Amino acid sequence: MSTAVSITEGVCGVLDKYPNAGRDSLIPILQDIQEEQGFLSREAVVEVGKYLNLPTSKIYGVATFYNQFRFTPQGRYHIQICRGTACHVKGSAAVLESLKRELKVNPGETTSDGLFSLEIVACIGACGLAPVMNVSGNFHAKLSTQAIPGIIKQYRKAAAE
Repeated sequence: MSTAVSITEGVCGVLDKYPNAGRDSLIPILQDIQEEQGFLSREAVVEVGKYLNLPTSKIYGVATFYNQFRFTPQGRYHIQICRGTACHVKGSAAVLESLKRELKVNPGETTSDGLFSLEIVACIGACGLAPVMNVSGNFHAKLSTQAIPGIIKQYRKAAAE
């Protein structure tokens, strides 16, 4: 089965849950598609536009307004770096720069090998452990820029095994 077919089938499955949907259903539909597929593909946006009789530009306008929506698949390891006040004060900006250098991606991007995606979050809720990052559910606390290469190396090693 090709990727386009599976994407279309997945979108149709979500849309079936919204009979007679109107523009007010756009955000819940996009949330369900992203939950199902991990991101919003171009094909999915086009299908939603046809279903709701909305231009794709309108759908992209709504989806890009909310930072919860992604347009590329997440990496195997999804990294969330906290930029809340406590993390900021404790040096999360430098940790973020170290992550960007190590991974060769910017926030919102996925590495070319598909292993890592990087996201900035406003607060992880672990302020006493600042600066903090979450890697696919595993928290790394009291980070330093020096720790980043070793942490990334551990995940690369785990992926290779």
